[in-house]
Amino acid sequence: MGDNGIFADDVPDVDERDRRNFLKVLGVTGSVGAASELSLSDLRGAVGGESAEQLATYGEAIRADLAGGLDGGRLAGALSGIEAGIAQLPELRAAGFPDEPGTAYQEVAEPAWEAYDHLAEVGFFAAAERHLPEFTPDHVRATAAELIRAEPLTAALADAGLTERERTAVVVDAVNNNDRLSHWVSTAALPADPEDFDPANVAPLHQRALGGALLWIDELDQQLWQREVLLTESMLDDGIWDVKQMLGGVHMFVSAARDVAGPEELSDSQLAAALAGGSAVAIRGQERIEADLFRITDADRAPMEGI
Repeated sequence: MGDNGIFADDVPDVDERDRRNFLKVLGVTGSVGAASELSLSDLRGAVGGESAEQLATYGEAIRADLAGGLDGGRLAGALSGIEAGIAQLPELRAAGFPDEPGTAYQEVAEPAWEAYDHLAEVGFFAAAERHLPEFTPDHVRATAAELIRAEPLTAALADAGLTERERTAVVVDAVNNNDRLSHWVSTAALPADPEDFDPANVAPLHQRALGGALLWIDELDQQLWQREVLLTESMLDDGIWDVKQMLGGVHMFVSAARDVAGPEELSDSQLAAALAGGSAVAIRGQERIEADLFRITDADRAPMEGI
């Protein structure tokens, strides 16, 4: 692999407009985070818990639906592997663009696929879609409020290797893009179009969120080797952050599933928020990496040599 410099922190900044929009959606007034860099921990005491009771009904139903069906040891092993994969991202960034086809990114995603396969086998994704609402503005707001209020949920992102700044960035990004999340609908809400596809063959919403993220990561081995001439170092910085965002979302979702298997340390409202929030973070990472590394326009591409 070529020498492409060291790993660069390319976490998107939460600017003043982002902060105002985020706080407006949450219903938080005043100057929280105005004098310093916005952080979720600063908001913990300012966010109300009005939606926790409704979230709890979703979480309770999911627990009841999946009682005894999950392998906690298998999920715990997958979580450790996801954490190790995230920790490897700076090394992958430092390696730069590959000189030949490889499997480095597929190997990073492999533990997450292990969890995904198990959750699909036991019907976890179907249960999540059955009992959780779609990404309406109200549901996104309730989920974000619970993520902020519940320290165990932000701790799950910390366990995945995300700093306070990174944790804040992914939550702000999901909340401020709730209109984009609303396009991700349940299987039942998909239009019937027999000429193109049968909705019965489409995976549940949260399965698409996690599986889609992992497919994008798997594709990076080929994309970075084959399309290096089109890509810039800055694009690779962005893409590495997108991978971290997606794996952070997957980690949060799988952590919640692990809790259902035992030891059930999360409250029912926290469980629902972790599943919805993890899916939302993974979805936003998908949308970002598609724009950052795969849908490259002539205006954005790396300059052609000799021109």
